Amino acid sequence: MKPARLIVLGIAVLAGAAAFMLSGGERVPAPVQQIVRPANDTVEILVAKTDIAVGRAVSPEDLTWQAWPVSAAGPLFIRKTDRPNALDEFKGAVARAPFVAGEPIREQKLVRADGAGFLSAILPAGMRAISVEISAETGAGGFILPNDRVDVLLTRREQGQNNADAITTDTILRNIRVLAIDQTVEEKNGQKVVVGKTATLELGPQQTETLAMSRQRGTISLALRSLADAKPNLLTDTEEPQHTSSRVNFVRFGVNSTQTAK
Repeated sequence: MKPARLIVLGIAVLAGAAAFMLSGGERVPAPVQQIVRPANDTVEILVAKTDIAVGRAVSPEDLTWQAWPVSAAGPLFIRKTDRPNALDEFKGAVARAPFVAGEPIREQKLVRADGAGFLSAILPAGMRAISVEISAETGAGGFILPNDRVDVLLTRREQGQNNADAITTDTILRNIRVLAIDQTVEEKNGQKVVVGKTATLELGPQQTETLAMSRQRGTISLALRSLADAKPNLLTDTEEPQHTSSRVNFVRFGVNSTQTAK
């Protein structure tokens, strides 16, 4: 056999052996490393279920528990293991800052009803809170409760004709919302009638000045309005108070006489 044929035959044998090894050899798969996560790598924290705007009162439907990585759970987050009743604890709290859905709840961004900043949180923009002294006689016998609406009356004594005393009563503010009676900010179900010493009213800036000046001129009384007509009137109730006609009692030589004052 010629040398050239031997060389070609050897190359063919080597090629066949290589093909056999490539096609028939079994490749051993590399071992798969399984990452075993510990069972306690997440914790349930309290988050906003929906968007919560500034000044909105929070209800349990606005909050939910959500699994959160332990490494990302900050110390200010509210954990279910620490406060399982947090949904009820924050019921009625007011948001001092907005929340977006899924954002962890932080207590610093909420004001509870018994908190120091609750009244400022529930005040609408541009409104003021001012308190006036009341009694059973000037506060509708204690039947005025938070969120009721009242008219504010000023009764003053003036010197009339012939040096006789004239007592006048004017309605200086109309349809005013009562924010609180003493320290009671929100009405409770089944609340008993309690005569408070102060009533906190919701007023505009100029109405606040009017009330502050009127307190120095005479006695302030609150007249409770019916629920049927206690809704705010955008045309009159947000403007400056208008004085109305009132009955004036003149006392002359011990004899009472009544006239209508404009």
